[in-house]
Amino acid sequence: MEVITILLLCFHTLFTCTKAASDTLSTNQTIRDGETIVSPQQTFELGFFSPSNTSQNRYLGIWYKQLATRTVVWVANRETPLTSNNSGELTLAPGGLLVLRDSTNNQIIWSSNSNTSRETGNNNVVVVARLLDDSNFMVVDSSTQDGPDDYIWQSFDHPGNTMMPGMKFGRNLKRGVVTNYTSWKSDDDPSPGEFMVYMDSNGLPQIFQKDRDEIQYRLGSWNGVAFGGSTNNHPNPTYRTSFYMDAMEISAVLKLINKSVLTKLTVTPDGNMGQWNWNNRTRRWFLYSSMTMGSCKRYALCGVHGICDISQSPNCGCLRGFTPKRPGQWKIGDWTNGCRREIPLADCGAGEGFRKYPFVKIPDTRGSWFDRNMSLEECRMKCSRQCNCTAYAALDIKQGSGCLLWYNDLIDMRTLPNNGQDIYIRMSAAALEKDRRRIRSKKIIWYIITPVSLGLVILLGLCVTMIVKKKKKKKTVKAQGRSDEIIHKDGFDLPLFSLSTLIVATDNFSIGNKLGEGGFGPVYKGFLENGVEIAVKRLSRVSTQGVEEFKNEVIFISKLQHRNLVKILGYCVKGPEKLLVYEFMPNNSLDLLLFGTKRKILNWSQRYHIINGIARGLLYLHQDSHLRIIHRDLKAANILLDHEMNPKISDFGLARRFGGNETETNTIRVVGTYGYMAPEYAGDEFFSTKSDVFSFGVLVLEVVSGKKNRQFLCDTYNHNLVGHVWRLYKEGKSLALADESLIESSDLQMLRLIHIALLCVQHSPEDRPDMSMVVLMLSSDRRLPEPRQPGYYIELDKFGPENSSNMQTQISNSYITVSHMAPK
Repeated sequence: MEVITILLLCFHTLFTCTKAASDTLSTNQTIRDGETIVSPQQTFELGFFSPSNTSQNRYLGIWYKQLATRTVVWVANRETPLTSNNSGELTLAPGGLLVLRDSTNNQIIWSSNSNTSRETGNNNVVVVARLLDDSNFMVVDSSTQDGPDDYIWQSFDHPGNTMMPGMKFGRNLKRGVVTNYTSWKSDDDPSPGEFMVYMDSNGLPQIFQKDRDEIQYRLGSWNGVAFGGSTNNHPNPTYRTSFYMDAMEISAVLKLINKSVLTKLTVTPDGNMGQWNWNNRTRRWFLYSSMTMGSCKRYALCGVHGICDISQSPNCGCLRGFTPKRPGQWKIGDWTNGCRREIPLADCGAGEGFRKYPFVKIPDTRGSWFDRNMSLEECRMKCSRQCNCTAYAALDIKQGSGCLLWYNDLIDMRTLPNNGQDIYIRMSAAALEKDRRRIRSKKIIWYIITPVSLGLVILLGLCVTMIVKKKKKKKTVKAQGRSDEIIHKDGFDLPLFSLSTLIVATDNFSIGNKLGEGGFGPVYKGFLENGVEIAVKRLSRVSTQGVEEFKNEVIFISKLQHRNLVKILGYCVKGPEKLLVYEFMPNNSLDLLLFGTKRKILNWSQRYHIINGIARGLLYLHQDSHLRIIHRDLKAANILLDHEMNPKISDFGLARRFGGNETETNTIRVVGTYGYMAPEYAGDEFFSTKSDVFSFGVLVLEVVSGKKNRQFLCDTYNHNLVGHVWRLYKEGKSLALADESLIESSDLQMLRLIHIALLCVQHSPEDRPDMSMVVLMLSSDRRLPEPRQPGYYIELDKFGPENSSNMQTQISNSYITVSHMAPK
């Protein structure tokens, strides 16, 4: 008997080792806490875990096996944790039922039968539970596997906070499965939190995110290319999104094209739904795109018949032909009541028709009607015959086919210049007549312009002869002319000022009108003939910036429209002279107020207002503008202040445009200002939007303290400003940073701002938040994560006296814009 017992114990030990290396679990087999199931290529692992070192709760989950940090993608017993170590047991019962027990009291904690409507009690079925390399944990009949849908149970039907590639999201009508994603309550608690992402099948199916019972964000419905609220519909080399809608299912799925990329969609505890990619170089997850951040993404922000435009200030406006219901509320930023028609519709009145509104996110489709097989013209006719039909659009923008009709008020619209679609809204006969009159006026103007243009062509022909005669003379200024031609041929959509006009406006660039000087050159105050006050930036002949930087400045600022970006009025190119004309900022630049004798006039309210404005301007540059810009030289000197102390980001000579799928890049030309440069940029020529975030963090610390980062040196520890703030934070003395002139200030608000700044200046770019997260943190009181050590955290006493002189030299470099070439 003892021999049999020993043999059984040996067999059990051998069996346990086999399970830990296997990708399957057979009938009546059990894995215990400390044992795991691994997918065939060892990509994923299933077993028991605790969310953090401080948590005593144990959960059954699936995570990436070979990543540096444990990343859990699925949890079985989210709401019923095991409360003691080594007590969990997962068993595959006969018929395919997964059962999780607490071995201390034999209590069932969770079972697959509680999460599925399919009966699984047939004891004659030969079943196996298998962990696949896409993270799906499936229970299947091992003898009759006929296809991907032939399974008893799978974890993909019961997701938590994460959508994985290959996982279908929506409704499986055949199996009666509905998949929703719910956030964790916190990083330490995987139980369902406040935020849920779900697919609503009322009308044309669409995806929503809600906070408890309140809709927070609408990704929209499928338009044949992408979901309507997406800001990027362009092909992606890494993945593609597909949508299925038939009698068996309504679902979306993310499919990987590049199998080497690790990506996931996660709803965080604070409600940010984003796509995260793994970076092998830094061995961290980084936010590839956020689907919920940005002012225009908030559900129904502008009310019914309102439309949100991120490039306008304020963001909300009424559709053409509509006016605010409550103008008084509208003026103070309360747009919830929306808009009404300027000319009401009659009851199927004669002459009614449709006005086209292009490039928009179409409104909420709950309660809509659709037909895939109709043409757009048939769609128009059907809507026109139904008196209660308010608008129509194509169902598939790729094919220009299908019909989508609305029968109620239109809500949650926004402009999407590069990714939107057309919608046709029913208008009264009188409103359409106004459109026709406007078109006729344009035609009359065209009839006038045409003969005038012909006359100009004839005159131009006569001028050609004169131009040929002067050809030899022009050769003497060929090199100079080539520079002007390079600039002019880009076709800037801006007024071209004559040099004589600007000479008169600035009193021949007199020293008395000089406002200051930067890396580009001097800036002068001036007055145009009509009395408009202007600022004229004149390219210095000894400047390190030249034609390319001049073109950058004109192209970017002329095409970017935001209340927190400086407005350019025009430019001038004449021989060696290259000048830019801006709106005049009466309060000059932030550095002159912040670091000079006048800093006492900047109270805390104004400083906080300035920081918020800079953050929103950067968010527009990085995410919401159609160009998408990395500034690369954000500093106090490049923040101008208007008469109401509103901040305006200026100086785009060093800015770089990046594509919709790019988040980071390298350069062989390092440009910017020491003290504001991110460490990965200054040292490795690697820059991204996170480089601007670092500069923003430094700028916030300067605004709070009234001290320059590069010119600050702590006598006790030889820190720069960033290092000094980090030490104060670790010692719990952050408020000691505050400018002594800030007597009436909010300590809590100031502490939060310093905390946000430290998150922005963390050494690793992957640790820093993007500007959408910064704006959210500034406008809410949600708990902030703990910051890691910042970049340029210098402690000279650790280097010894021999190295201290070298480190000191690094700190005392001139506080100027730099541009140098680095070998690659």
